[in-house]
Amino acid sequence: MMSGANAIHGVVVVGAFVIAAEADNWYFYLLAFLAAFFAAVNVAGGYTVTDRMLGMFNRPKKQPNPSDKGGDK
Repeated sequence: MMSGANAIHGVVVVGAFVIAAEADNWYFYLLAFLAAFFAAVNVAGGYTVTDRMLGMFNRPKKQPNPSDKGGDK
């Protein structure tokens, strides 16, 4: 669900491209650059947070027991 929300936020990147395509002076180019930059940071940060949240649900890996090294029994 979180990744879906992040993908929807990616629409902002498309909006930045639309602004850049319609730009006719430096102000709109600057606005398009800032919009694309902050949108990319938003999407990347969203995926990072999602990855960290999913990592909280992983079970910790068991440490090997030193007495189970093998050998003669």
